[in-house]
Amino acid sequence: MTEENELLERITMRPDVFGGKPIIRDKRIAVEHILANLAAGETIENLLKDYPFLEMEDIQACLLFAHRSLAGEHVHDRIAVRKAS
Repeated sequence: MTEENELLERITMRPDVFGGKPIIRDKRIAVEHILANLAAGETIENLLKDYPFLEMEDIQACLLFAHRSLAGEHVHDRIAVRKAS
């Protein structure tokens, strides 16, 4: 369970970035963007190549976030909200 919590810590929200949607490690890339690319058939390897600042754990965090959200967990309540810089 700790490993999953550590993965979810990679997902953050900032009111000034994408209207407060979940993003990866406080960067300007939305969780939904990664999920949409995966759903469209993009490979993890290509995503990591196209976005060199991403790590495999970031992709895993997006998938875990989606799974937990669909399972009815209130993961949004546990995401770190960062203040606008």
